[in-house]
Amino acid sequence: MAEMITLELPETLAQRARTEASRTNRRIEEVLVDWLSQLEMAEPPVDSLSDEQVLALSDAQLEPPQSDELSDLLALNREGRLEDTARRRLDELMRLYRVGLVRKAQALKVAIDRGLRAPLS
Repeated sequence: MAEMITLELPETLAQRARTEASRTNRRIEEVLVDWLSQLEMAEPPVDSLSDEQVLALSDAQLEPPQSDELSDLLALNREGRLEDTARRRLDELMRLYRVGLVRKAQALKVAIDRGLRAPLS
């Protein structure tokens, strides 16, 4: 069941939400719910993971179906044939890719700091 909550947002955050809502053709409330949902599903800090988890994360990649879908959507985007629904999906996949890349880099640093991987030269 959903609950109605009223929030007072800092102007900079409200402006970012308005910009994202306009860019994605959504209501500002939808954007804010998406952002809050992402926080709920946030991953634990990399340095709190076990050695095995750090090593696995440092080797992580997009799953093949997501990678294939991302490639297809990027090709459609280059050709200018991306519709609104596909554009939103591309945005989501790119967000997942960027977040994954950052976490992978963090995991590599932690792995090196813990002596699990040799330093990069």
